[in-house]
Amino acid sequence: MTLHIQVVTPEKELLSEEVDEVIVPTVSGELTILPHHVPLLVQIMPGELSIMKSGKVELLAIVGGFLEVGDNTATILADYAVHGKDISEAQAQQAKDRAEKAMKEKKSDVDFAIAEAEFQRAILELKVFHKQKGTH
Repeated sequence: MTLHIQVVTPEKELLSEEVDEVIVPTVSGELTILPHHVPLLVQIMPGELSIMKSGKVELLAIVGGFLEVGDNTATILADYAVHGKDISEAQAQQAKDRAEKAMKEKKSDVDFAIAEAEFQRAILELKVFHKQKGTH
């Protein structure tokens, strides 16, 4: 028994496949979605999206958006998402360093908020990268 998952960002459809289980970070905490889950609509929090398929786990870094479950389908409309296997550790580290520098310079509250969001996203990408590679 499987569940269809679809992950869509403003740029593209990132994923559309049959899976065994999905664990999603939401404003209500982590939710595990299994086949034939009850209908649901919930806001997503930044974090790790875990997808289980045939005994293997695939991780995605995900930032914001919504999860809708219905008719044995989980649809995630994400503000930003990236496969753990597609994350570049060097690029994520550089983004983190740039964001830290921008937060220290704090030209305005808006600039600080943007830098802080970029910093959080880079930290999340690094966390998912290391977890996916098995180097916690």
